Amino acid sequence: MSITNRTHLPLPDRPIYEFLNQNIPFPSGIKHQIISLRIAAALLLYVQPRDLGHVFQAPCNVVLSRECTIQPDIVFVQKGRSGLIEEMNLRGAPDLIIEILSRDTHERDLAKRKICLRFEVKEYWAVDSDFETVEVLLWSELGYARNGIYGKSDYLSSPTLPKLRLSLRNIFWPRIFTNPCG
Repeated sequence: MSITNRTHLPLPDRPIYEFLNQNIPFPSGIKHQIISLRIAAALLLYVQPRDLGHVFQAPCNVVLSRECTIQPDIVFVQKGRSGLIEEMNLRGAPDLIIEILSRDTHERDLAKRKICLRFEVKEYWAVDSDFETVEVLLWSELGYARNGIYGKSDYLSSPTLPKLRLSLRNIFWPRIFTNPCG
């Protein structure tokens, strides 16, 4: 069966899922959710008082074309581009997409990065939960260019969010999981 945006819309008796290349991936784990929530909360606290735009967190459908809908972990839309926001989804490329990467979703994460590049998402953060780093990529006609790689003791900055200094220590620390036996 071919999956299209029409079959992707949530129905009352079905959960919301993302599909890429007609495959429906499994939901993310707890570590992924904690990191996503911490980043989204920090961005919301930065964006709202400055009236910079809107922060969304999965599940939030981003419809890029009739055949392509993605569900990024976190999305930012600048205030001047609020026309992308519809009742059920975002329609068009947002200003910033943030993905929390994991070993189990490597192929899906790579496919989503390529989709974001193709649809000219101007800033993309790849958050590596295992290595506790964030790679900030900026769109160019030649492909994504690395703006920086930030570790857990760094403050992340973003061209899309002026004067943002996001402490990654607060995102990755305290450690989410510890070994209770040692």
